[in-house]
Amino acid sequence: MEIIVMAVGEDRPGLTQALADAIVAAQGNWLESHFARLGGQYVGSVLVELPGDHLPELKAAAARMSASGFHISIEPAKEGAADGGRLLGFELVGKDRPGIVREVSTALAGLGVGIARLETATEEGAMFGGTVFRAKAQVLVPEDLSFDTVRAALEDISGEIMVDFEDEAA
Repeated sequence: MEIIVMAVGEDRPGLTQALADAIVAAQGNWLESHFARLGGQYVGSVLVELPGDHLPELKAAAARMSASGFHISIEPAKEGAADGGRLLGFELVGKDRPGIVREVSTALAGLGVGIARLETATEEGAMFGGTVFRAKAQVLVPEDLSFDTVRAALEDISGEIMVDFEDEAA
């Protein structure tokens, strides 16, 4: 079975090792992960392949880690989940303001485009006269929707936002 392990805790050395130790002890295989330091916390998720009869063992280890301040939750992964479209990557840069992520996600959802990966950050910069918002995304575009339609929807969000698209495979 495949499970998703989500973790958050005050950043300190050894957190990844503790999680990896628990997964190995439960005879699990670490397949894919995303971790980052966010707001002073260490936050991440791991896709784990695990023999079903070892799930209680991993849950017990998760409870011990949670008691020590490294909060772990476990959810089943969906078996055979399809990607659901063609990948299109883009980077977006603009003056930061409340609602940018909502505007982007609304434009994408309105076209039936799913988000496969989204990374955002803010930084001080003179480019827009203050705080700059940056996003890097990979989205899943339905087969019957052109990339140009997605481009147009993102570029129409605001004249203050620049969108740079990755070259997609033909």
